[in-house]
Amino acid sequence: MAYLGNRPAESYASFETETFSVSATANYTLSHAVTNENEIRLVINGVVQQPGSGKAYTASGTTLTLTSATVSGDVMYAVYLGRALQTVNPPNASVGSSQVAASIITGQTAETSIATDDTVLIHDTSAGALRKMTRANFVSGVGGTNTPAFMVKKNGTQSIANTTQTKITTWTEIYDTNSAFASDKFTPGVAGKYNFNLTVALDDVGDQKEFYLYIFKNGSGEDTATTRRRGSGTEKMTATMSWSDIANTTDYYEAYIYHNIGSSQNVRADLATIFSAYKIIE
Repeated sequence: MAYLGNRPAESYASFETETFSVSATANYTLSHAVTNENEIRLVINGVVQQPGSGKAYTASGTTLTLTSATVSGDVMYAVYLGRALQTVNPPNASVGSSQVAASIITGQTAETSIATDDTVLIHDTSAGALRKMTRANFVSGVGGTNTPAFMVKKNGTQSIANTTQTKITTWTEIYDTNSAFASDKFTPGVAGKYNFNLTVALDDVGDQKEFYLYIFKNGSGEDTATTRRRGSGTEKMTATMSWSDIANTTDYYEAYIYHNIGSSQNVRADLATIFSAYKIIE
């Protein structure tokens, strides 16, 4: 026989049966409430009883009333005609959104925290199916982190010769998430896009003078920032630069400075001179 939609499952449901402990009485209590006696079939000693007022029995709610009392030794059971019990699973893909309430999730107790080994549901677009994964795996596979990342400050002053590109050396780590900063250079070791920041302060810069900052990539200058001193007198001067770059696993980065002040100048130490970078989340 042909069918529209899912083929009915054989033995899909059976009716629940209740067997009574019989005594010399006409009144019994049902395990499940019914509207009236027509919702159960009552069998006594193998004989199906006729339901209805003035006949063998009546029922309402959980109260079953017999016209005549049973006696010890009688065998009596009831079949709940309106109470079906599932005995096999529904056919594959037979339950859709129209079969479930719109509030199936709304109104349920919301979780305020989730354990590492708890599972969450995700939809696998390639397989067209719902799958589950632990919170730990879910978090590790989403978004990413801003690491490798580092920040260092200048350890002691450093004399910079006039009109010479000079590498800034002798740094003290503030943090270094992947131990990627060593020998005065940053080697990310993880391919990706990185944002760099460099701030340098010089002592006693003269009139109409200037200095430049560079971040060298693999030994050559990539980007610069310029600070020019204007006016009269001398004072300390600071330059700051930001720069982004795409790094592979072997690229390395160093901080350089250049000035034309006319004599050697000192790079100021501690937090006045900072070099940092972090991986950009994509």
